[in-house]
Amino acid sequence: MTEEKSKDPLQGITLERILTELQAQVGWEALAEKVDIRCFKENPSLMSSLKFLRRTPWARSKVERLYIKLICKQRVKTYGKK
Repeated sequence: MTEEKSKDPLQGITLERILTELQAQVGWEALAEKVDIRCFKENPSLMSSLKFLRRTPWARSKVERLYIKLICKQRVKTYGKK
């Protein structure tokens, strides 16, 4: 049997990992500029942001799209497509 690969670039990546990598790469200030939500602007923390994003689908979607744009595409350029 052949294994089918998921076309979802976020398959197996947790929201915590997404947020941690984005914060490490661009920082809270840049995150607040790119995704206009208060949890990135006022006293940002990983836990408060995760709590908000888990309850707010539109915000989570924006963060996931940003992750795909910045992190996933960078990895393809760096390591090549697998």
